[in-house]
Amino acid sequence: MTRRFASLVLSAAGWMAFNAVMLWTVAFLAGVVVPRTVDGPIRVARGAAIGIDLALVLLFALQHSVMARRPVKAWLRRRIPEQLERATYVLAADASLIVLLLLWQPWGGRVWDVGGTAAVLLWSVCALGWVLAAAATYAVDHLELTGLRQAGWGAPRPAMPANLTTTGLHALVRHPLMLGLLIAFWATPRMSSGHLLFAAATTAYIAVGLRFEERDLRRTFGSAYDDYAARVPALVPGIRSAWRVFGGRAAA
Repeated sequence: MTRRFASLVLSAAGWMAFNAVMLWTVAFLAGVVVPRTVDGPIRVARGAAIGIDLALVLLFALQHSVMARRPVKAWLRRRIPEQLERATYVLAADASLIVLLLLWQPWGGRVWDVGGTAAVLLWSVCALGWVLAAAATYAVDHLELTGLRQAGWGAPRPAMPANLTTTGLHALVRHPLMLGLLIAFWATPRMSSGHLLFAAATTAYIAVGLRFEERDLRRTFGSAYDDYAARVPALVPGIRSAWRVFGGRAAA
């Protein structure tokens, strides 16, 4: 009973931190509410700031990529209870993102700064990106994605081969979470040099990370994933995939 209670508490802490850090990141990039944002205040010289910021993104990328690899997952399961493996990953991701948000060093410069209707449009697109990213976590099993189900929150799923999700948002693009994040990172009416570095560095990480994820998905699902990839684009929605999602609903 004590071990189960500890699993429930640890996984719940990871889930709450996941949501809190996501909201923090929204405020950090929008430049609202939080005292330290992607744009300021400036605390160190430009050269040092760029070096620190790139190191922070690299730390975040390494945590996400290394802990997601199968050999590392197997290593973790030998050292922690299997039901906490995903919750541990979520907590580590929370910690790495908190470090990035706390230690990020703005360094000034303005790439673009628009107002009026253009600003409203860009903020709307940014909000759409965050909504898409959040919705993508529910397009699959949100409890399993965040480690809650494995730790005992919700009914356990029967042991069976993993299913390939190809409906809903995944009928539009194969990686809706990544698409939502990319939109949110780039859609802003005030793009500083530091924000541009953040957007570019995280975009590069997403591109590399997707190559590894695609490789793992093909290993897991084989020809089924090859057929799915032939029909549905990875990130940029195509006319045919959009028609299947929205046109099909209208017809129904």
